[in-house]
Amino acid sequence: MRKIVDATGLACPLPVIETKKALKEMSQGVLEVLVDNIISLQNLEKMAKQMGLSYELETEHDSQHKIYIQVGEATALEPAEETPEGQVDTGTKVVVLSSDVMGSGDEKLGRVLMKGFIYALTELDRLPDKVLLYNSGVKLSVKGSDSLGDLRKLAEAGVEILNCGTCLNFFDLSQELAVGSVTNMYEIVQSQMEAGTIIRP
Repeated sequence: MRKIVDATGLACPLPVIETKKALKEMSQGVLEVLVDNIISLQNLEKMAKQMGLSYELETEHDSQHKIYIQVGEATALEPAEETPEGQVDTGTKVVVLSSDVMGSGDEKLGRVLMKGFIYALTELDRLPDKVLLYNSGVKLSVKGSDSLGDLRKLAEAGVEILNCGTCLNFFDLSQELAVGSVTNMYEIVQSQMEAGTIIRP
């Protein structure tokens, strides 16, 4: 079986997400993925390594790159960070969004990155158990937010979305909350203290 994913023109993290979707539908064969920038190619190469899959890279010119991923055959590669046999990861996964932008430097870029981060959360094989939003992070869960749809998707899948009430009041957004529930600092602290893993973009 041979399948092709044309990920040209797709922004991060879509090439990786679309490739993972295609891999789930394949039991054996070769998946060919096309991308138009070297960063996407490197991300796909890293994904293949982490999944323990054999692959080959091909670059025709600066704007056309391909990765061929072998599915369903023995490979010399080993998946990265494999859970020890017999152990089950039961720790609570908590995502903390303390801002409506990701990183520092350019605010416009930060908003694009945050939108991509939240979208990527919806595509994980294991979703987080909770998403905590405080400070300007609460702006992500109010009416008109670019990430509202993705946060609603997480909530519908059973992820608990908790918004700082003090922060909503500070930004005068209490009446605009569109997903999740209002929480307090005690619960925010308690959720992080009890978490097995905390993810902060």
